[in-house]
Amino acid sequence: MSEMITMSLKSNLFATPYSGRYGVSHFWSQQKLVNSKSHRSRRIGRVYCEFKTAEMEIRKCSPFLESELLSGNGGFPLTEWRTVPDIWRTSAEKFGDCVAVVDPYHDPPTTMTYKQLYQEIVDFSEGLRVVGLKPNEKIALFADNSCRWLVADQGTMASGAINVVRGSRSSVQELLQLYSHSESVALAIDNPEMYNRISDTFGSHTAIRFAILLWGEKSSLGREAVQGYPVYTYKEIIELGHKSRVDLLDSEDARKQYSFEAINSDDVATIVYTSGTTGNPKGVMLTHKNLLHQILNLGEIVPAVPGDRFLSMLPPWHAYERACEYFIFTHGTEQVYTTVKNLKEDLRRYQPHYLISVPLVYETLYSGILKQINSNSAARKFIALLFLRISMAYMEAKRIYEGKCLMKDTKQPSYIVSLLDWLWARTIAAILWPLHMLAKKIVYSKIHASIGISKAGISGGGSLSSHVDKFFEAIGIKIQNGYGLTESSPVISARHPACNVLGSVGHPIRYVEVKIVNAETDEVLPPGSRGIVKARGPLVMKGYYKNPLATKQAIDENGWLNTGDLGWIAPDHSVGRSRKSGGVIVLEGRAKDTIVLSTGENVEPSEIEEAAMGSSLIQQIVVIGQDQRRLGAIIVPNKEEILLAAKRSAIVDSETTEVSKEKAVGILYEELRKWTSGCSFQVGPILIVDEPFTIDSGLLTPTMKIKRDKIAALYKEQIENLYK
Repeated sequence: MSEMITMSLKSNLFATPYSGRYGVSHFWSQQKLVNSKSHRSRRIGRVYCEFKTAEMEIRKCSPFLESELLSGNGGFPLTEWRTVPDIWRTSAEKFGDCVAVVDPYHDPPTTMTYKQLYQEIVDFSEGLRVVGLKPNEKIALFADNSCRWLVADQGTMASGAINVVRGSRSSVQELLQLYSHSESVALAIDNPEMYNRISDTFGSHTAIRFAILLWGEKSSLGREAVQGYPVYTYKEIIELGHKSRVDLLDSEDARKQYSFEAINSDDVATIVYTSGTTGNPKGVMLTHKNLLHQILNLGEIVPAVPGDRFLSMLPPWHAYERACEYFIFTHGTEQVYTTVKNLKEDLRRYQPHYLISVPLVYETLYSGILKQINSNSAARKFIALLFLRISMAYMEAKRIYEGKCLMKDTKQPSYIVSLLDWLWARTIAAILWPLHMLAKKIVYSKIHASIGISKAGISGGGSLSSHVDKFFEAIGIKIQNGYGLTESSPVISARHPACNVLGSVGHPIRYVEVKIVNAETDEVLPPGSRGIVKARGPLVMKGYYKNPLATKQAIDENGWLNTGDLGWIAPDHSVGRSRKSGGVIVLEGRAKDTIVLSTGENVEPSEIEEAAMGSSLIQQIVVIGQDQRRLGAIIVPNKEEILLAAKRSAIVDSETTEVSKEKAVGILYEELRKWTSGCSFQVGPILIVDEPFTIDSGLLTPTMKIKRDKIAALYKEQIENLYK
C-alpha cells in the first residue's frame, strides 16, 4: 500500500539479507545515519529518513529488475534474484535478441525477443503505477494464454501489486465472486467481448478503479458496457509506462520524488483460486519465494537449453503452466502459444522439443495416432500393431534389466534370483531390439514427424493412464510424469530424464520433503505402505486468503502440507528389477474421491477409470457407487467406434447407422470387463450419456479434471434408477 511520508531527499533504504536457500545478498548496502542536533532520525519500516518538508511516495519494486532506475538513487542493487520479475533482466542480458515468445493467433500476431519482452514488462509495470495501482493492492487478471497475459502478470508483480487470476471461460458469477472475495480494485480483461459480457454485472456489484483490455480496441466496447471508470488498452498502459520511465531515467529530481522499497521474497505475488472440483474455490497465496523455488529447481527435470522450443496451450494462470513458463524463460527457450484447436497442426509445424501439458492431451494424441493406424489397409494396420506389441515387450524387458520397475515389498530380492531375472530380461531385449529398431524406422519416424516432441512431454495436473505411458515409451517419445498442487506452487515431484520410472510421479524435487502418513493417526508409514501424502519445503503456500481455518487444516504447525492424495513411496533395493526405483512416489487416487460401498469396502475409482480409458470405445467415464453394493459407471461413448465394434461382432448389420442404447450397454460392459480385468473391483450397471463433460457445461475444471460431485448431482435420478 502506498504511503505518503515527510522525509529528507537524502533518504536511503536497505533491506535485510534474504535468509532462504538462494544465498541472496543485501538489497542495499547499509549506510550510516546522519546524526545532527538539528535533525532527528527515525526508522519507518525499512526506511531511514530525516524530517524535512518534501513529500515522497514509497514505491515497491523488484530490485534487480529495476536496477537501471535504482543505481542512481543511492542504492546498490542485487546481483541475484529475490522476486520472480528479477529473472527478466538476467534473461534479457543473456539471451537478448533470441526469440522469447511467438503468439500467432492473436491480432496482431506477435513475436518478441528477450530484450523486447523485458522492456514490455517494465513499461507495463510502470504504466500500472501511472494509472493508480498501489503496492499490495490486488488486480484481477481475467484472461487466457497469450504473450500479453505474461507481460500483465509479470508487470503486476514487478509493481509490488498482487494479481488474482482466472480464465475468460469462467462464468460471470464465478469471476465476480473471485473479484469480490480477493478485494481486487481493478481489472485486466482478455478482450472487448469478455468485457462486454461481464461489465454490467461488475459495474453494479463492485468498485472498479480502472480496467485494461489486453487485446482489442475500445471502439469494440458496447455503449451499455461503458461504466463510470477509465478503460485503457494494453498499448496505452505500455505507452504511459514507457514515458514515465524515460522521465525517471532522465531526471534525478523525478526519481527523488520516490523512496524505493524492495519487494520481499515472502510477499504474496499472486492469488490463485483452486479450480473447485468440490466445494467453493479457495484463494491460494503464493509468494515470490514459493515460485522462485520452482524456477531454480525444475532444471533437474527439464534440462532445457537456449533455442529449445516449447508449445504452450494450458491456462497460464494455473500454477503448473505458470511455474514452468517462468522456469523455461530463464534458459533462453522459445515459447509458442497455441490452442486446443490448433495443437495438432502446430505440433507438426513447430516441431517442439518439449510439450508441457495435462494427461488428457496425451490421451488425445494417443487416440489420434491409433485412429490413424486403424484407418490404414489391413496389412499396414497388422504390421503397425505387431510392431507396437514388440516394442512394448522390448521396453518392458529393458525396464527390468535397468532396475526401473516398481515394487511395494520391502524385502530385498535374493541375488541369485535377481541375476537370473536380469539375464532373462537382457536376452529378451537382445532378441527384440532389431525388430524395435526396424519399427522406429518404418512406423515411429512418421509419428515423430507429425508431433515433434523430440526431447520430452511433461505431464502433470492429473493421473496419466498406464496404457498411454507405455505407448509413448514404446514409440520413443519420453513422457515425464509429475505431481503437485496449486498449494505447493505446484511441483512436488517429477520423473527424472535418467530415472523415468513408469507408474510413478518420480522423486521429490530439491529441497522438498515427502512423507506418507496414516489417515487417522497421522503416524508416518514405512516405504511400500499406502497413506496420505504430505509435503514440506519452500514451495508450500503462505495460506488461503482470508481463510485461516482452511489454512490450519491444510498445513500443520510443523509446515507439512496435507495433499489429500493417497500414495506410497517405493522401498530401496540394492539388487533386482526395482534397484533404481527406490524413493519414487506412487499415487493411488484422492482420499476424498474414495467410494465406500455398502459392504464397507473402499474403492479408488481412478484406477478403474484409467484402465477403462484404454478402450477406444470410451470417450469419458466416471465410476460411481457410493453406499451401493457394487460399482457402476457413467460413460460418454465414442459412437463411431461403438458402431464399428457392433458391426464386427455382427450385433447389427453392415447398413446400420446407429446402435441402440441397450446394445451399446452390452458392448461397453464386455469392453469394461476386458480392460479392467486387472483391477480389484469390477463395474456393474452402466449409464450411457450423450453429452460429453466439458468446461463450458461446468462438469470439467479449467484444467480438465472431472467434477465428480457436479456429475453425480446432474444425473442423480438416472443413478438412482440404475440401482433399483
